[in-house]
Amino acid sequence: MKDKIRNSLKFSFLDGAFYALMFGFGDTYFNPYAIFLKATNFEMGLLTALPGFFASLFQLKSPELTERTGRKSFMMFTVFVQAALYVPIIIIPFVTGSNPVPWLIAAVTLYTISYSMSLPAWSSIITQYLPRAKRGQYFSWRQKVCGFITIVATFGAGLILYLFPKSSVLGFTIIMSVAMAARFVSWHFVGKMHEPRLAQKPEAYFSFWDFISRSKQSNFAKFVFFVGAINFAISMSGPFFAVYMLRELKFDYITYVVLSVLPTIALLLSIPAWGRHTDKAGCVQVIRFTTILLPVIPVLWLFSSSRVYLGFAQAFSGFAWGGFNLAVSNFLFDAVTEEKRVRCVAYFNLIIGLGTFAGAILGGLIVSKLPPIFGSSLLTIFLLSGILRLVFKLIFVPKIKEVKQVFNISNLDLFFSITGIKPIMDSSQPPTRSE
Repeated sequence: MKDKIRNSLKFSFLDGAFYALMFGFGDTYFNPYAIFLKATNFEMGLLTALPGFFASLFQLKSPELTERTGRKSFMMFTVFVQAALYVPIIIIPFVTGSNPVPWLIAAVTLYTISYSMSLPAWSSIITQYLPRAKRGQYFSWRQKVCGFITIVATFGAGLILYLFPKSSVLGFTIIMSVAMAARFVSWHFVGKMHEPRLAQKPEAYFSFWDFISRSKQSNFAKFVFFVGAINFAISMSGPFFAVYMLRELKFDYITYVVLSVLPTIALLLSIPAWGRHTDKAGCVQVIRFTTILLPVIPVLWLFSSSRVYLGFAQAFSGFAWGGFNLAVSNFLFDAVTEEKRVRCVAYFNLIIGLGTFAGAILGGLIVSKLPPIFGSSLLTIFLLSGILRLVFKLIFVPKIKEVKQVFNISNLDLFFSITGIKPIMDSSQPPTRSE
């Protein structure tokens, strides 16, 4: 069994590596692709909103389908469908006439649905391979390597686009084709993973409405609604950073790529430290600290359009999101039992998708009607997003409790430790419950 687990972790890593290659060549450029196809600001909002909305609705069926077909079989099917959907994404400019953007939105929506439906099964299987105490370290290492691959892929795709005239669709055809090939290779390695036995317990079943009805008492439900609210605030502004850079600031693709990958570089540099601290200080403490930083990220864009300044802002973003995302994913794994994990991940993704949909729709509807700041209504939506992130932190974060034994540590001490100024996580003091 140990050999099966070891080999499966290797195949899971290779799956992740080729997924990262796909992401760098594909997902990263969906917004620039839509801008190339002359999408309006409202259509840019729809490109974020509709995939998240429909993917979240399909999460309600994901646990049932996973249990009926088996986790690995269902995961292989959905990953294959995701890879195949690059075909319509690639050919849209050649076959749809004068208005290709709605077709792109439809294809990306199906693409996102297929990916999101694979996540509960993947999360359930991968966490069976790893003991709780090792998850932070393993996932931070995996994210670091895959993030590096994403950076290289994003630069490579950006260089390809830069070599072609801005009026030529050929660059996008090439990079989306590479993304498709990478996902098919990823699918191959998914098929080599071992599916551990998972006992089905009737008492582990609970419906989505059961989940909602327990939300006032459930620590996990409070956590889920918090992350959903944060995604609402993020998606209000998220679709418009590419619009701001490419349309209003008129950056070329190389500048866009550099600014787009700087958060990933900062994340990679900080993620090993975040992994150690989520294991020892706890996911909730890392969430408390990083949610002080998240509201600042979009507000930084108001003060300068200098490429150097925005580079520092993007690096700050990567540092903050690295800790937040790792803490959120690890808390999701820690807070639920194995037999409930598929269903809990599905409901988590449902709430996240609804938050993303609502935020992106609202942002797309109001962005052109907002009073401009420094001549741009996009900067106004960035400010609004930052304010909402702060409000949601103040409302939700104090209510979330840690679920494992951890070291007690303040936000200030965590900052000193994570930056290496005053490392304190190697203390021989035994961990205690932080709540």
